[in-house]
Amino acid sequence: MSVITKDKTEIEFSPELLQFIQDWKDKAGNLIMVLHRTQQEFGYLPRPAVIKLSQMLNVPLAKIYGVVTFYHFFKLTKPGRHNIQVCLGTACYLKGGEDLIHELETLLGIGLNQVSDDGEFSFEAVRCVGCCGLAPVAVCNGDVFGKLVTDKLPDVLAKLKAK
Repeated sequence: MSVITKDKTEIEFSPELLQFIQDWKDKAGNLIMVLHRTQQEFGYLPRPAVIKLSQMLNVPLAKIYGVVTFYHFFKLTKPGRHNIQVCLGTACYLKGGEDLIHELETLLGIGLNQVSDDGEFSFEAVRCVGCCGLAPVAVCNGDVFGKLVTDKLPDVLAKLKAK
């Protein structure tokens, strides 16, 4: 099953996603599970996919958007190929997490929750990632960058770009 995005590209619901939706369709608490699995498939929640989910689950679109906008985990715009999550939990904030945000804005030329023109990078502030002993921390593509200082950010970006 395919849907068309705003930029006129077609996205396809994989057979696995369709089966997952079917398996969860009539279960209580299904919406968050289905949204997580859909975002896993696309990297974000494209509007046409959300509309299709609304129809498939018989859930009002307003309810879906209420859930999606309440939880910071869900993304409505496509993130960069490398989405950097900068922790601003208490330990990271106190040890310079906000400085990392400001330096990334300078180095990437974009603001928080934006995507670079080449689509390579985006970054967001998140709450505790559970690595307080390594504060301040950034996470990207499953890699944890701990005890991070602004001087190391160009090296981190170069490493990510090389992947």
